[in-house]
Amino acid sequence: MSRRHAAEKRKVLPDPKFGDIVVTKFMNAVMLDGKKSVAERIVYGAFDIMENKTRSNPVEVFHQALENVMPQVEVRSRRVGGATYQVPVEVRTERRQALAIRWLISAARGRNETTMVERLSGELLDAANSRGNSVKKREDTHRMAEANRAFSHYRW
Repeated sequence: MSRRHAAEKRKVLPDPKFGDIVVTKFMNAVMLDGKKSVAERIVYGAFDIMENKTRSNPVEVFHQALENVMPQVEVRSRRVGGATYQVPVEVRTERRQALAIRWLISAARGRNETTMVERLSGELLDAANSRGNSVKKREDTHRMAEANRAFSHYRW
């Protein structure tokens, strides 16, 4: 990692169907081995299933799910005098979004429906209703930060 300056952020083009940048980031995270069209088919298929089940705009449901999964605080390891403390720190906005996307996809991959489209739509619907493994992951993160609140004076 360069010490001189931080790497500049790349601009992501909005997705072709909904014109949403966050959906594109989500699609890029779903993508494996550079197969963008496969990832596109999975995400749009999941959105179609969500639209059929909820009878509402799938992008709004997606954003609601993302909002319910985004962590407010997390713990970072901090070494002080030979001891390592888990120090609770607030999460930056970009990192909150990245963690939420990552947790949603990993929770979807861990589900036991037959296709990835069904898994993803199920996990997004669960997250939008504040349940499911991705929301549980956020709750665990918050609980750990709460438990280690005594070390918050080590924040840097």
